[in-house]
Amino acid sequence: MLLVLGLAAVLWGVGLAMGVSRQARIGLMVALFVLVMLAQFALPDGHPVRMATGQSPALWLLIGGFAALALTYGRLLSWLKSRAQPETVPAKPALFSETELDRYARHIVLRELGGPGQKKLKQAKVLVIGAGGLGAPALQYLAAAGVGTIGVIDDDVVENANLQRQVIHRDADIGVPKVFSAKAAMEAQNPNVVVRPYHRRLTEEIAEALFAEYDLILDGTDNFATRYLANRVAVVQGKPLVSGALAQWEGQLSVFHPADHGPCYQCIFPEAPAPGLAPSCSEAGVIGPLPGVVGAMMAVETIKLITGAGMALKGEMLIYDALYVESRKIRLTRRSDCPACGGSTQS
Repeated sequence: MLLVLGLAAVLWGVGLAMGVSRQARIGLMVALFVLVMLAQFALPDGHPVRMATGQSPALWLLIGGFAALALTYGRLLSWLKSRAQPETVPAKPALFSETELDRYARHIVLRELGGPGQKKLKQAKVLVIGAGGLGAPALQYLAAAGVGTIGVIDDDVVENANLQRQVIHRDADIGVPKVFSAKAAMEAQNPNVVVRPYHRRLTEEIAEALFAEYDLILDGTDNFATRYLANRVAVVQGKPLVSGALAQWEGQLSVFHPADHGPCYQCIFPEAPAPGLAPSCSEAGVIGPLPGVVGAMMAVETIKLITGAGMALKGEMLIYDALYVESRKIRLTRRSDCPACGGSTQS
């Protein structure tokens, strides 16, 4: 018996030194035990091998039983320990960093926005057409508010004459494409937003594909051709269009969304006015802060549309007269013969 136990110890030690797994070494011990038991039962009494391995199988059966109990106990103990260990659930990445939570704290405490509203802002994608008078303040406030992805399309460059009202640009930006100047200012204001600049004019060829990437369109252009194009594509894609306009001391804005039972831009303005009836800012002039007032209100309407807060300017137009400090709202209705929306609800 001592010979067998010594052999078992040597095999275990050699296996351990060679890096053999514990399970394989236990298997080797079981194989040795089986050989000893075969010798005990198969060989006659008095056989030298049987004499060298303990003479009687009874003692080996006793040892085997204790070993089996020990192994079973060990396995059961390991199983119980694994059951007692809490499952490791990978932590979900936080939607907002501590810096963002502090930055948007004044939004989060607003009952109409709160955390869910700020989350919607971060997940939203807004396209702003124009980085000029109306686009400049709208872009600044949308970035500051934490709108996650903001696209801006404009083919113009910053000029000295822009700086009286387009406050997103600086004197050092003169000659720089407006979309890149705006991008730099927005990222400096809030590095947590993604800004996509498109230094080109909005055309029929690109409008549909571009609009499809965004949830909401904000039109801050100063020409009727682009306004009608933006309106047509927004109507087809069923997306809300926040539209603003300026003239000298007066500004106006509205939300056009036929998919939500409102009129579209062309319902209100069926065709462009004759030349000279609606002069541009460069021709008629505009008081510097006015684009900031109207552009900021356009940003407010955009935030309300994204979060569902309050009541957006759908089916209404707000007109602000800065010279006499007056504002009024007028009701807007759809036209059944509108060439853009046809007066029918879009799906």
